Amino acid sequence: MGRNREEGCITETPADCLIQPGAVVGWVYGPGALSPFRCGEGCVIRAKSIVYADVVFGDDVQTGHFSLVRERTTVGSHVVIGSGVVIDGYAELGNYVKIETHAYIPTHVRIGNYVFIGPNAVLTNDKYPLRRRTAYQPRGPILEDNVTLGANCTVLPGVRIGEGSMVAAGAVVTKDVPPWSLVSGKPGEIRPLPLELREENRAKSWLK
Repeated sequence: MGRNREEGCITETPADCLIQPGAVVGWVYGPGALSPFRCGEGCVIRAKSIVYADVVFGDDVQTGHFSLVRERTTVGSHVVIGSGVVIDGYAELGNYVKIETHAYIPTHVRIGNYVFIGPNAVLTNDKYPLRRRTAYQPRGPILEDNVTLGANCTVLPGVRIGEGSMVAAGAVVTKDVPPWSLVSGKPGEIRPLPLELREENRAKSWLK
């Protein structure tokens, strides 16, 4: 385990962690006592990614190019954070999570294990943006294990998506979703997940 403090960055990573040229890892984002960026074995931080201090990765985490992971974020093992993904901090991600290109994860989000988030999916944490500031408390969505979010879908603040559920591409999720349900592209429509889709999320690369 090596420890490095470059100008403006603090990291504590194992020898086999690959940090490509042009990546910024362990960014010191403010004054005060901060913890270094830490990761497990086999991680890859690709060029032009930015990962703040006070972030912890498990084993075999990969970022794409131009991804951003801000402070107070914990990421499990075997996670892919795609190119252009923004995780705005104060987030919890489980194991075997795949986040596709340009998805947005705000603060105060909890993501379980074996979760898929499609490209350009947007999670939100503020019900009344720039209004009712005296009562504002950020509440991000909760995605339980084996949830799948389709491309370009939007999940509103504080919504819980139950285990095994799927959200169609382009859908807007405005209320809690029971386990093993399908949120269709029709406004407000939630129905039981078809029997042929009632299985856990597994990528071939996870089965090795």
